[in-house]
Amino acid sequence: MDEVRAAGDAINSLSDRFWNGVLDLSPITATVLGYEQGIDRLDDPGPAGRARARALYTDTLAAADAIEAGVAGTAVASGTSGLAVEERITLDILRVVCKVELEQQGQRFDQLKVVDQMDGPQTMLPLLAAFQPTATPEQFETFLARLADYPRYMAANAEIVREGLASGMTAASIVTERVISQLERLLAIPDESSPVVSVVQVPTPADRGRLIEAMRKYVRPADQAFLESLLGRYREASRVEPGLWSAPHGAELYKTQIRAWTSLDLDAGELHRIGLEELAEIEDERRAIARELGLGDDTKAARAALKSRPGATPRSSEELLDHARGQIERALAAAPAYFGHLPKAACEVRAVESFKEADSPAAYYYPPAVDGSRPGIYYVNTYDLPSRSYVGLASMSFHEAVPGHHFQIALQTEHPSLNVFRRLGARMAGMAYVEGWGLYSERLADEMGLFLDAAERFGMLDGQAHRAARLVVDTGIHAFRWSRERSVQALLEAGLSETEATIETDRYICLPAQALTYKVGQREIQRLRAEAAARLGTAFDIRAFHDAVLGHGTLPLATLARELPGWLGVKS
Repeated sequence: MDEVRAAGDAINSLSDRFWNGVLDLSPITATVLGYEQGIDRLDDPGPAGRARARALYTDTLAAADAIEAGVAGTAVASGTSGLAVEERITLDILRVVCKVELEQQGQRFDQLKVVDQMDGPQTMLPLLAAFQPTATPEQFETFLARLADYPRYMAANAEIVREGLASGMTAASIVTERVISQLERLLAIPDESSPVVSVVQVPTPADRGRLIEAMRKYVRPADQAFLESLLGRYREASRVEPGLWSAPHGAELYKTQIRAWTSLDLDAGELHRIGLEELAEIEDERRAIARELGLGDDTKAARAALKSRPGATPRSSEELLDHARGQIERALAAAPAYFGHLPKAACEVRAVESFKEADSPAAYYYPPAVDGSRPGIYYVNTYDLPSRSYVGLASMSFHEAVPGHHFQIALQTEHPSLNVFRRLGARMAGMAYVEGWGLYSERLADEMGLFLDAAERFGMLDGQAHRAARLVVDTGIHAFRWSRERSVQALLEAGLSETEATIETDRYICLPAQALTYKVGQREIQRLRAEAAARLGTAFDIRAFHDAVLGHGTLPLATLARELPGWLGVKS
């Protein structure tokens, strides 16, 4: 037993070293999570930074393999069961993360990711401005140091753009065009009105002038140079076909991205088939509501009728945000009947920043700060307000905020017995657990009685259809050579608006396989719940099930399936 305890200590020590290494490699990530580590500098995406990352992943994987081999030998010799559950999970996560990161490095996937309208380098400073404290003179100086480091950071990214051009690893044309447009919009904003200057809290009025001067001196020229790296030859060489299949070794790249996002080896053809089947099932549910409305089986007419009702469209951005706040309050009031443990962190609603709203999804969530100084933030997109119907807002709120991502991520961040890597870094193991929980929460909200009328419930079904369509469209684009137009049409048929279908399609093109995480994760959670309920019968407790699913932080789906029955007392 001493050997097993020593192995557990070694695993926790290894995960601490790994997490510190990750934060050192990405001070941007550190700041978003509330750390001060590296707060005066930016990431190093260049050769030296990539070499440091490769060494971290290689060394961590070797150490994890060595610990596991030692524990296996000790267990056989002593007749014990080996590691405690949390250490076993930590070892799983470390190995999953390191293997997929090394695989992506070997494929130089960074040459594609550097041109990205969702999370590309041009989006980093406005993000940091929203999350980095600057109220004291010392804090403000560190932010100015970061601005001074920005030209180096963007020059390194521009060099990756040039490497991608040389290797043929260029972004799809629509992604390149969206990033060019995003940069042009940023550069058209006067420095004194930039997204950074607009949100940074300066210690004194004089410091605002220093901030504007830093933007003029460091940020504008660096953004301009990055924009110029995308014009001309890169723009011309961007892939006409949007799917990853059109990149060099595209089929292998897509397999890796499926594994990176879902933590599983899954077949694109099987995922495509599942998506089509689920779409048909969800359409049957929508037809039932259409019949209740006296519209027969015409779900398009039902959607149009629900969206055209008086009050179905927000009259102002603030009205839209207030609706979202009310939905969160309603969910929080109902949650104790379905959860034994609730997060301490509050969930604040904000509008998506104006500079990125045209390229952003309808809603998304940022986690609370590790020290509790900042709540979870639910961002709602107020762009193109006439397209933002209340029919779909409720299900988004329950997915992104309560009981969805806010519950899952805040409970993980606040967990008293998980090590810091498990609380803050386990998302690296694949997002299918996280997004699966969010989508599961939409269906759970229906069980909880949170949808107030047929319109909100129809919106939930549209959301479910949207995620089922993602299985079809993502695999269609990246494996089966679908055009951008075919994807947009498929999403329109699933129930999205023209604006949503276009933005979502370009998101899938930009982030191959990310769209698969939702249905893959939801289906696994639903499968595990059904199995537990069948085997436990009247002893099944929904609060215990949810607490068990959320009680160990983010997990690879294979780990969740292996461990959950034991947590619920289900005998094998």
